[in-house]
Amino acid sequence: MRPLAPGILPILLAILTLPTGSLGCLAGGPQISQQTSAQSKPQQEPAQKQQEDTIHLSSRLVLVPVSASDSSGQPVKDLTPADITIEEDGRSQQVVSLGEPGKTPLEIALLMDVSGSTQKQFSFEQQAAVQFIGDILKTNDAISLFSIALTPQLVKTRTGSRDEAVAGLMSIRSSNEPTAFFDTIVDAAQYLGKTADPNSRRVLVVISDGEENYSKSNKLDDALRELQKNDCLFYSINPSGEGIRLNKISLRGQKFMEALALPTGGQAFNVARVDNLESVFRQIAEELQAQYLFGYYSADEHPAEGFKTITVRASKRADLRIRARQGYYVRK
Repeated sequence: MRPLAPGILPILLAILTLPTGSLGCLAGGPQISQQTSAQSKPQQEPAQKQQEDTIHLSSRLVLVPVSASDSSGQPVKDLTPADITIEEDGRSQQVVSLGEPGKTPLEIALLMDVSGSTQKQFSFEQQAAVQFIGDILKTNDAISLFSIALTPQLVKTRTGSRDEAVAGLMSIRSSNEPTAFFDTIVDAAQYLGKTADPNSRRVLVVISDGEENYSKSNKLDDALRELQKNDCLFYSINPSGEGIRLNKISLRGQKFMEALALPTGGQAFNVARVDNLESVFRQIAEELQAQYLFGYYSADEHPAEGFKTITVRASKRADLRIRARQGYYVRK
């Protein structure tokens, strides 16, 4: 047997006295603790890992923003999970509360129609929207800005700064261009889907008469599908006023916006007079600040891709008016 080279014996002694699991670090590899080492528990880890994977894959938390108002239209702030029932495809779900009303962060996309049909009242709309940003944007909230015209335009990327948002809003100019309404809705919904925090409430607020006449890629069904795929609520403010009753194109535009608002849990407003814009903006802000975020872990553990219907009722408080999303898309 050859004698050890000088200096080897102290190194061997140092290695032998290291704590179990440190050899991987010494060699530059991943650290393996004694509790999770394959040598220490060769059979327990696979079973435990399989159980954890099963729980992870079969648990789908579905978020359901819920707005509740009384008979006079005022927001109700004392609703509890016990007061409502939620069904998915007709199956009752166990409801959980995911925070205090209005406290869940908001991710807002504000869309301004700059086309020719809204040019007359554009300046007032802009000033009302500035006030809305000041009222609604709180810590941890964010907003992005789009203009609706010949083509969709992202005017201001996502920001949590009121000053940046207002500066972006005031940079928007009206035009005589036609209206790519549905294309802009789709772009804004997809943008929120990519940039918003997963646990936030995603909201589109649109100032427009809804008079679609230039979308190249999307129709009403496409816009609704993208809103639902990206978990967005849709609110619209139509500044057309009473004259809407005399114009078939304006009536159709309002119907478009109602068709997007109802299934997503939002509202479509028609402002009788342009100077009522501020009060409607304030109503939207108050509703969002009192909005609940409920949720449930879907009982359908292996859903097929596609649309799942949601029904929300105030089963124990029939006097309340409830608005919530009417479904969502399952995507693999």
